[in-house]
Amino acid sequence: AFTRIVIVLSFVRRALSTQEIPPTPVILGLSMFLTFFVMGPTFDRVTSEAVIPYTNGSIKGSQAIAYSSDALRDFMLKQVRKSDLALFIHMAEIDPPKTAADTPMRVLIPAFVISELKTAFIMGFCLYIPFLLIDLVVSTILMAMGMMMMPPVVISTPLKILLFVLVDGWQLVTQALTASFK
Repeated sequence: AFTRIVIVLSFVRRALSTQEIPPTPVILGLSMFLTFFVMGPTFDRVTSEAVIPYTNGSIKGSQAIAYSSDALRDFMLKQVRKSDLALFIHMAEIDPPKTAADTPMRVLIPAFVISELKTAFIMGFCLYIPFLLIDLVVSTILMAMGMMMMPPVVISTPLKILLFVLVDGWQLVTQALTASFK
């Protein structure tokens, strides 16, 4: 989940034309905590099915790893695109698995990461478009006024920040990000 979240938040920062605001540590911290939030049910499942029984001695280490892998596999299978999974199955030169549980992790993990990258770029693109329109409008107005030497970013950046604050952009972005994992 971290990959998608950090890329989308980086797109937001870039779209606002604020190179270092919020700073990278803030973007990474927010991404990490949103990842913990999104992955919470999966972490809870790993804890209840694998960690606690292992620490109590009721299951062996190999069983704990298998149960943990099952929980992570279920999460990744919900998010992975079928085309990305098919690509890695083809590249691994293995037969398609009969059930989702038969999907090898060496195939599922890279397919999941590629799917996350694609999803993040799609979300980032959708977030970028309104801010690009503001840049275009400001540029057009400045050109029409004959102010060709005035950098449009000087005027468009405060407008984009104002718009983002007025629509409560951080809440909308985090809500969209967390909802995208359901």
